[in-house]
Amino acid sequence: MTSTKAVLSSSGDMTSFSSGSHTIRFRTSQHLRRYTRVKKWDYGYIVVDADYDTLGEVEEYIDLVPVLKNLYFDVDQFLSPIQEVCIEYA
Repeated sequence: MTSTKAVLSSSGDMTSFSSGSHTIRFRTSQHLRRYTRVKKWDYGYIVVDADYDTLGEVEEYIDLVPVLKNLYFDVDQFLSPIQEVCIEYA
């Protein structure tokens, strides 16, 4: 199985998580400016620093497993190749 680097980003009140040929989007706070750093990736659980216009930079926690299940993804098949998550903005 090939390891994959996934990409986390945001635009407006939506967060995007891309891996391979799939991109999932889910709603986030309208006050989120951007994610600034991935601190930890643990099989669907992401700890990031996020910059908010109301709070400044804070630590955030994103659990992708419930999102993937709601979208009828095979969670193990989607997550198992991901070894690293990075943040990218255009």
